[in-house]
Amino acid sequence: LRRAARQGSALAVWPSRVTPGTMEEARRQGVTVARVEDGFLRSKGLGAALHPPGSVVIDRTGIYYDARSPSDMEALLASCVFTPALERRAARLRARICASGVTKYGREGGRMIGLPQGRRTVLAVGQVEDDLSVEYGGAGVTGNLDLLKRVRGAEPDAHIVYRPHPDVQAGLRKGHLSDAAVLEQADAIDTGSPLMELVQAVDEVHVLSSLTGFEALMRGRPVTVHGMPFYAGWGLTRDLAAANGRRGRRLTLDQLVAGALILYPRYLDPVTRLPCGPEIMVERLASGAPAPVSWLIRLRTLQGKLQRFMTLSAEYFHG
Repeated sequence: LRRAARQGSALAVWPSRVTPGTMEEARRQGVTVARVEDGFLRSKGLGAALHPPGSVVIDRTGIYYDARSPSDMEALLASCVFTPALERRAARLRARICASGVTKYGREGGRMIGLPQGRRTVLAVGQVEDDLSVEYGGAGVTGNLDLLKRVRGAEPDAHIVYRPHPDVQAGLRKGHLSDAAVLEQADAIDTGSPLMELVQAVDEVHVLSSLTGFEALMRGRPVTVHGMPFYAGWGLTRDLAAANGRRGRRLTLDQLVAGALILYPRYLDPVTRLPCGPEIMVERLASGAPAPVSWLIRLRTLQGKLQRFMTLSAEYFHG
């Protein structure tokens, strides 16, 4: 901060790793703060498992998941003039993402869960409960159990499948719910289906602020949003939270994709380590090559397994 003030430059921060006092001091000294977060096409491994990101976003106004205040992302979607060429590029990118099965963390394997025939099916997507996207974009929803209760209230007759966040499932982040607590509201728990195959198999996806809602939109699925993520408020989702007043422009899906995946993030090719576009990143995530695994990643994975074992053991001994 002292160096940025002395040189008249900006201070780049990871928002969850700086104190409010640092942010206030930067404001007092007139230092511009650029907030840095993972992009929406990230890597072939979990961030909580220490896999380095292949894309980041750098926002000098706010940050995309904080609906309480403006951000570069929000301003971009509200005012950008999307050219026909850019929209065609976004359509091609979206088609490639859908065809390859790529998500934020690459392609997923696994066996598909069985769904009932002749009954409305809904996917409820859990999140990391202490993530800033939940705190700042959750619109008052207090956690995964609260989300499930709201989904059941909105879908009283549906077959609800609950999908925990992969970081939580791996034992690396907060947000675990016992099976008993989940099944009081939902009909099934899924931890192993290919997520995008499951998204396309259900009738509707319910999210708080999860990126899965955006990924479902790209695949043409109906999405109900209980919070206020960056893709809500543009006429593409059913929004249950109150609008923030800065959104309302009607966007097409490809305009949303252009803003979120082409214009807003920055990408680094994990093979060449050179800057690239989202098309290259999709190809890397779709390829069958495994992600590099360092000793630090192995240690973090082991830590997660131990934490999860302790959590499940405590549940067992407490009934």
